[in-house]
Amino acid sequence: MTVADLQILIDKLQSKISQLELTNKGALKATEFRLEAILQANLDTFWLLICAILVFLMQAGFMCLESGLSRNKNSINVALKNITDFGIAVVTFWAFGFALMYGTSVMGLFGDKFYFFTTKVAGYQTYFVFQAMFVATAATIISGAVAERLRFFSYVIITFVTSGFLYPIVGHWAWAFNFDEPSEKFGWLGKMGYLDFAGSSVVHSVGGWVALAILLIIGSRTGRFRKNQNKKLFQGSNTPIAALGALILWFGWFGFNGGANGAMDLKIPLILINTFLSASFGLIFSSILGIFVMKKPEPLFMITGPLAGLVSITASCAYVNPSEAIFIGSIGGLLSGLGIVLLEKLKIDDVVSAIPVHLIAGVWGSLSVAIFGDFEMMGLEISRMEQLYIQLIGVTSIGGFCFISAFVIFKSINYVFPLRVGKIQEELGLNISEHNASTDTHELLEVLTNQAKTEDYSLRAPQDPFTDSGIIGTQYNILMDRLEQSEKQKNKWKKRVSSEIKLAMNVQKKLMPNRDLTNYPIYGLNIPAREISGDFYDFYLHDDQVYFTLSDVSGKGVNAGMVMAKSITLFKIFSKLKFKPNEILLEMNNDLKDTNPTGTFVTSIVGCYNLKTDIVEIANAGHQPALYRKEKDFREFPSETPPLAIVKQTNSNVYKLESFKLNNGRIYCFTDGFSECLDENNEELGINGVKKLILKHQNQVLKKELDNATEEIKQKSFKKDYLEKGIKDNNDILDDDLTIIGIGK
Repeated sequence: MTVADLQILIDKLQSKISQLELTNKGALKATEFRLEAILQANLDTFWLLICAILVFLMQAGFMCLESGLSRNKNSINVALKNITDFGIAVVTFWAFGFALMYGTSVMGLFGDKFYFFTTKVAGYQTYFVFQAMFVATAATIISGAVAERLRFFSYVIITFVTSGFLYPIVGHWAWAFNFDEPSEKFGWLGKMGYLDFAGSSVVHSVGGWVALAILLIIGSRTGRFRKNQNKKLFQGSNTPIAALGALILWFGWFGFNGGANGAMDLKIPLILINTFLSASFGLIFSSILGIFVMKKPEPLFMITGPLAGLVSITASCAYVNPSEAIFIGSIGGLLSGLGIVLLEKLKIDDVVSAIPVHLIAGVWGSLSVAIFGDFEMMGLEISRMEQLYIQLIGVTSIGGFCFISAFVIFKSINYVFPLRVGKIQEELGLNISEHNASTDTHELLEVLTNQAKTEDYSLRAPQDPFTDSGIIGTQYNILMDRLEQSEKQKNKWKKRVSSEIKLAMNVQKKLMPNRDLTNYPIYGLNIPAREISGDFYDFYLHDDQVYFTLSDVSGKGVNAGMVMAKSITLFKIFSKLKFKPNEILLEMNNDLKDTNPTGTFVTSIVGCYNLKTDIVEIANAGHQPALYRKEKDFREFPSETPPLAIVKQTNSNVYKLESFKLNNGRIYCFTDGFSECLDENNEELGINGVKKLILKHQNQVLKKELDNATEEIKQKSFKKDYLEKGIKDNNDILDDDLTIIGIGK
């Protein structure tokens, strides 16, 4: 081999070596590229799963928010619904919801693939997990809005329909894409160019529209909007827990919006800063509106404000800069606050203000994409008005479909299976009526309620030093122990007083005339309104003369009874001495003035009828006129002097003495229970009314005449509250004592 041949061989070898080196470098670069792609895919998967976990945490936030804003008697029910709807939503979404949403598109309306979702492709699995969190969020929005009046199984049906059909179909319209070519949209809204980055409308307004439809079907909570009630709001069971729920939702929203990006790239920082800026300014502006409307920092406005800001930015968080995010969140907070006021005016009872937060703010967020979005960042080549038109179509189509479908479906179900609990169950609370689950507060309330009904002071509240209700129960029991002892002591005194009243009543009855007056032209009636009457009448028969009196002691009770007994005694003493009626009044006046309790006085009529001469003598001391009737004509004998026991008198002539023949007429004396009785026009009868009453019942027999007239007055004198109950046979329910006497044949 020549030198030239050797050189040629060497050149060939060097050429081969160079070729091998180039091949190895290419292979190395390809390997590096594949490793970077694998690393990015794993990083994207990890990020999406972390975000899914954060969104799952939002379920706990919803539970805290809803249970805190609900009343304590329904808090367990609300919590259980939040657990249940997550499970039902995930199972439903797995069975056919994901297929309807991301399956092969049927005319851009719904999918038809991935039923009973199973796949070994990690990307598909990851996306399913993340979207399952979204569907649970859409379902649980409804829970808070319709809380405190919905049957548990009604809510199960609502969750099934929402997560299985309504949300997946709307999601297909807007979000369905080719997994092999993500930029290729399947749904008709997506093809049109509708943009909703993380679901302001697709997730949040869907829950809001369905909630609105159900609220219109089932109505407000009992007593929520009562007439002439200044305070319309019901007090939530635990505002701090509700605030904690809002913070958990705020935290979880970083996963909600961040995960919607689908990849861990440089867009994430912008998405996150837009998210918390919008929430913060939503809080500020909603709180300011709350102060303006409620004149104080209203908790509901402060709790819902950041949530409204979060919902508002959800659709555009990847398409706007921070300053625009601030504006979007601020408007969202204001719109949410105005929505709360509007629902109050419309009397739509949304317990957690889900409609203002998720529906109103969701619609605003979807429209703000076209108003504030960076079209270059979104890759759009159309005008803002064109994009706004597309967004309006998306918002209205999603709203119309969800609201109409929900209203028709659930209205139909409501006819067959009432969605709402009964009034009694609602009043009792859904914790008990739906789950038979009591709380320490309910147990305390139950004891207090039973005690109020039964007046059983031996009942005691549950005691637990580790709960607020238990501590209250402990202190309440101490109070009840003291009250029970006091009640026992009071009962002893009541028995003693009652015994003394009975004794006084018996004495008073003994003092009333009980003689046989069959042969005398005189008759009287006394019907006391209370045990001891302040009215009295009496007769004293002396030879052919009948002395009579009718008096009314001021005040009631024992004092009046004592004065009455003294007055009757004085009347009898001076009647036996055959004093003139005016002289009897003089003696009674001066004696009572010395002995009566201060402020007590007596109006009195005293008369004397001579059976032989037919002459009547009568005197009046401050009482209503005595009436003399001859056929249908009346003559009055009024008083011209003050009642007895006010001032001492020195001359009996101060009490005018009237003298006349009875001449087959009749005399009537009565207390103000007759004249002050109200007629059908709610006006007092007066003296003229009593005259008409006497004429109405005039009879040949005096007893029958007075009995009938008194019975009519008695019926008119029943207290209104007892009349409404139909009680008419107890003298204790009269407005005033009824006392009347009559003299004449």
